[in-house]
Amino acid sequence: MSENEEEYYSDERWQNWLDRLRDEDLDPEEEDSARLLLNLQDDVAIAVAKIVTDYQDGDLDEEETMDELATIRDTVLAEPDIADEDTLMLVDGVQTSLVAVFYSAEQYVADGVADETSVEEYVQAAAAAEDEEDFDRALGLAACAGTRIIDGDDLPMELADDLEYGLVVEWVNGLDSLQSALAQPEVVEEDE
Repeated sequence: MSENEEEYYSDERWQNWLDRLRDEDLDPEEEDSARLLLNLQDDVAIAVAKIVTDYQDGDLDEEETMDELATIRDTVLAEPDIADEDTLMLVDGVQTSLVAVFYSAEQYVADGVADETSVEEYVQAAAAAEDEEDFDRALGLAACAGTRIIDGDDLPMELADDLEYGLVVEWVNGLDSLQSALAQPEVVEEDE
């Protein structure tokens, strides 16, 4: 366990969010439920953004950064212990969105910024790959878009409006949280 682990994100923090979700009567059509799920997603994205920022600032080397990202990824993407099927499905949606956040950060650290094209074109190529059911390629392209966002490029959210709902739209949703986290890395309070 590294000395920074608690600084970024902890299993306890994630479990506190899950406990709160278990206690709520979630309805994604209701503003309070939607906000709670978005806060959960943003909270994780903020932790990832802090790790990447510390890497950029030289506070973490590549190995430490990858270890920190893996620790959070393993915690957040583990199968949650939630009995209610509807709540489980909503948490799964948040986890799906965060997959692109983790892959983007890891790709950024391992390979740098993907610079072959723009954020929009990477997202459109990811959607095309998803249409062809090449999900690995789609995720890779979404992660390329994410590396550009980490580097400071903007993700126009209207881009998602033109896409058919699926994994890429979920991933773009996660990348939007990452973009917000990089712009304003404020901790989301669990009791909000």
